[in-house]
Amino acid sequence: MNILYTDPSSIDGRNIIIKKEEDIHHLITVLRMKIGEKIKVSDGAGWEYEATLKDIERNQLIMAITDKQKAAVEPSVKITLFQGIPKSQKMELIIQKNVELGVVAITPVFMERTIVVDKGNFHKKITRWQKISDEAVKQCARGFLPEITEPISFEQMVGALDDFDLVIFPYENAKDISIKDILKNFNGKTLAIIIGPEGGFSSKEVAALEALGIEGVTLGKTVLRTETAGMVAVAMCMYELEL
Repeated sequence: MNILYTDPSSIDGRNIIIKKEEDIHHLITVLRMKIGEKIKVSDGAGWEYEATLKDIERNQLIMAITDKQKAAVEPSVKITLFQGIPKSQKMELIIQKNVELGVVAITPVFMERTIVVDKGNFHKKITRWQKISDEAVKQCARGFLPEITEPISFEQMVGALDDFDLVIFPYENAKDISIKDILKNFNGKTLAIIIGPEGGFSSKEVAALEALGIEGVTLGKTVLRTETAGMVAVAMCMYELEL
C-alpha cells in the first residue's frame, strides 16, 4: 500500500484533509486514486492511518480514517545528532544516512574547527537539508519526520544538553571506553551524539564536555571522517540498544 506523508494539522477528527497541490497531483494524477480506494497516511509525528478516499473537491481531497496506530518502525530511544558543520556538501550525505538510520533531529553546530565560507547564508541550506531529510524518510518508510534545525554555536549546544538522558561524543583520543560500555546500563529515552567537524574537537571543547561529566567514546582503532563518524555512532547505538 502506498504511503502519503502529511502534517498533523491535516487530521480533522475522523477525516484527513489533503490540500497541498503536489499531494493532490500525486494521488489523483500519478496514482490515479478513485473514490473508495485506500492508502496509508503518516502524520510525520509517529502515527500512521489507514484512510479511504471519500471525496474529491476542487482544491482538496477528503479521506475517511479507518484505522490508526503507532508507527512500528520508530525506535523507542530518541537519538539527536549534533553535527559539527563540515565543508562542501558533506552535510547532505550526513543528513540522508542518519535519517535513514533513525535519528529524530539533526542540529548543525559551529565549532572552533568549522570551516564555512559564508556563515550567514544558511536559510536556503536548511530548506534543502530538510527536503533531503523528508525524502530519506519516505525512502525508508519511517513514521516520523526529523527536524533539521537552524545552526547553533558550541556554547548553545552545551546549554541544551541537560535535556537528554545521555550524551556521548566519539573522540579519536578516547581509547578505553566504547559505546557498548557506556550503553550497558542505559535505560533512558533520549540520547544525544556529538560529532566534531573536519579536524575534530578542539582541546577547549573536549574540556568543556568533560567538565559536564560527558565521556568521550571510541569508535574503533581507525580515525573516521566526520561524515562517517556520525553514521557509525548512530548504527552502534541502534545495535546496542536493540532498536
